[in-house]
Amino acid sequence: MLGVLALNVSQAQDPVDFVDPFIGTTNFGTCNPGAVCPNGMMSVVPFNVMGSADNTYDKDARWWSTPYEYTNSFFTGFSHVNLSGVGCPELGSLLLMPTTGELDVDYRNYGSKYEKENANPGYYTISLKKYNVLAEATATPRTGLTRFTFPAGKSHILLNLGEGLTNETGAFMRKVNDCEIEGMKVLGTFCYNPQAVFPIYFVMRINKKPVEAGYWKKQRPMYGVEAEWDKDQGKYKLYTKYNKEIAGDDIGAWFTFDTQEGEQIEVAMGVSFVSMENARENLDKEQHGRHFAEIHQEARNRWSDDLGRIQVEGGTKEQKTVFYTGLYHALIHPNILQDVNGQYPQMEGDQILTTQGDRYTVFSLWDTYRNLHQLMTLVYPERQINMVRTMIDMYREHGWLPKWELYGRETLTMEGDPSLPVIVDTWMKGLRDFDIELAYEAMYKSATMPGKDNLMRPDNDDYMAKGYVPLMEQFDNSVSHALEYYIADYSLYTLAKALGKKEDAKLFYNRSMGYKNYYCKEFGTLRPILPNGKFYEPFDPKQGENFEPSPGFHEGNAWNYTYYVPHDVMGLAKLMGGKKNFVNKLQMIFDKGYYDPANEPDIAYPYLFSYFKGEEWRTQKLVKELLAKYFTTKPDGIPGNDDAGTMSAWAIFSMMGLYPDCPGVPEYTLTLPTFDKVTIKLDPKYHGTDQLVIEVANPDAPSDYVKSIEMGGKKCGYRINHNDLLKAGTLRFYKK
Repeated sequence: MLGVLALNVSQAQDPVDFVDPFIGTTNFGTCNPGAVCPNGMMSVVPFNVMGSADNTYDKDARWWSTPYEYTNSFFTGFSHVNLSGVGCPELGSLLLMPTTGELDVDYRNYGSKYEKENANPGYYTISLKKYNVLAEATATPRTGLTRFTFPAGKSHILLNLGEGLTNETGAFMRKVNDCEIEGMKVLGTFCYNPQAVFPIYFVMRINKKPVEAGYWKKQRPMYGVEAEWDKDQGKYKLYTKYNKEIAGDDIGAWFTFDTQEGEQIEVAMGVSFVSMENARENLDKEQHGRHFAEIHQEARNRWSDDLGRIQVEGGTKEQKTVFYTGLYHALIHPNILQDVNGQYPQMEGDQILTTQGDRYTVFSLWDTYRNLHQLMTLVYPERQINMVRTMIDMYREHGWLPKWELYGRETLTMEGDPSLPVIVDTWMKGLRDFDIELAYEAMYKSATMPGKDNLMRPDNDDYMAKGYVPLMEQFDNSVSHALEYYIADYSLYTLAKALGKKEDAKLFYNRSMGYKNYYCKEFGTLRPILPNGKFYEPFDPKQGENFEPSPGFHEGNAWNYTYYVPHDVMGLAKLMGGKKNFVNKLQMIFDKGYYDPANEPDIAYPYLFSYFKGEEWRTQKLVKELLAKYFTTKPDGIPGNDDAGTMSAWAIFSMMGLYPDCPGVPEYTLTLPTFDKVTIKLDPKYHGTDQLVIEVANPDAPSDYVKSIEMGGKKCGYRINHNDLLKAGTLRFYKK
């Protein structure tokens, strides 16, 4: 099977052996099979979306937001530091490529088809057909290590700083000695934000002295010969005698060796977002000069420890593969930003600061606030608390909580105020070792500041004055904006109430109910409102299918958004005329194919049936069907962008039998688990107990529907409180 170690199933006791890193690497899943450690800064990924002479895999010929696509097969190097499951291209640079024969530094020529591809957590390997070279990669949290097994003859290692997924250009490098170079490359402009630019620093070491080495640089035409110049192809100049610094948009370094048959050369890469000195220190302290096998084993052990926090029993091999691969993907972002000495770049500033704990980055919060951080709180609380502390530190440094932060820069991608539900959810679930008053100050600021000065809510004036955001332009996503604000404000209401801030609580609760302004009885959906207070027309609730523009809605339509009022499901049902109409219309969304399993606003829809007594079976039926249809062991086994682990977190929770369908509210809606038994290791420091057991008491019963549920030995309903669940310690399902 793809990417999974060839172990006997009966012997595969370690969850790491069920992970298949090739899941989600096509169908726009944008995952990759590269080597990475849990929440690590470094990832070493095969780059196959660029390079062939006929442009078949040219990254500039189509929208590639991933360094790797399963159906491609043209390798142009290992990229260092990459994004997983995102929808915009960025990073994916520092491309390292082995070649043989005559030296050629043009990526359109030196790329190679490959075979014998394999991967498991912390390790990736392929065989390059053009060169008969075996290429392998592994990683530590801040460094990468590649190993190339060469044939006899003239062999080369190329470091290309000109290509990659980033939208920025410009790089610098310097030779330190025969086997080491250092430098930096500019990255950024993620999702069209021209100001979100940042540098990556690196130190690269090769464990064998080359017989020759030098730089290359793509040339501009000499004066007088422009007409003869092939502007598309360009020309590369080799620097064979020049050994000082070099800089430019398309530069690289080459190293040539005389190799014996089967000779292995290892290349270590340390990175930092602070300095070249820190990149070197990261490399020295994390690798200690160790060789490939030891680094690989250490990476595997890290994954084994993390994935082992959840043990599942029962279910099929395929279901375990989906589950543990999902957990693997959920543990990639957010990832650490600080170096081994604790230094990191200030949020939206030029200072270098120092943290005592882990400083995180890559906060794809419009996605992850819905379920991934809830998973961290439940299973990895020591990381979640540091993620929240990071958000608050970003406020200290920048004056705003993050929206979609990337390596110290705010990209302002997507909409809403998504830090609020994350922080409130974390605090309400008992993780409180952070400055809640400062957090409240930050949240209150974004909720109340006028729009012209408000980085999070630029349309806050109308929202505060009218209770909704009017449609000012045809495709301005106004309804989507407002729905996100309602959820954020409900979270703020919850926290204000808990902190005894009664007037604030009243204000934010009333705001959170503003969604009712958008409800249109004629269509039974939410509908954009014009500045004059009238509904937008002509209106088609289905407009916006397949990511086509839709007035008022972002990446979806009215059916994808109408039920996205998780904080007031009963109130929405009342608007719709009661339970029957609510349920029938929600069922129609599934029956007619309006539900989008890869679109965040509607991913909790299956769980909404369980708010109504007697309709819980619909949740159980749909969740089982959706898991089987959209989450598989194939490369297209994620329904779309994994969105930094959000889709995977949906599958993880759903397979365990509980889902946090309302961000910021410490509750779960229950459904029948996929497995007979799920044991989650808890941390008594954070949870007050050491484990949570979820099990099906009668797994051999023929029915796929729940008869009753017990929490801590006492009967409970289909919605339970997080803290009550931890105190109970057990959740037992009885099938009909």
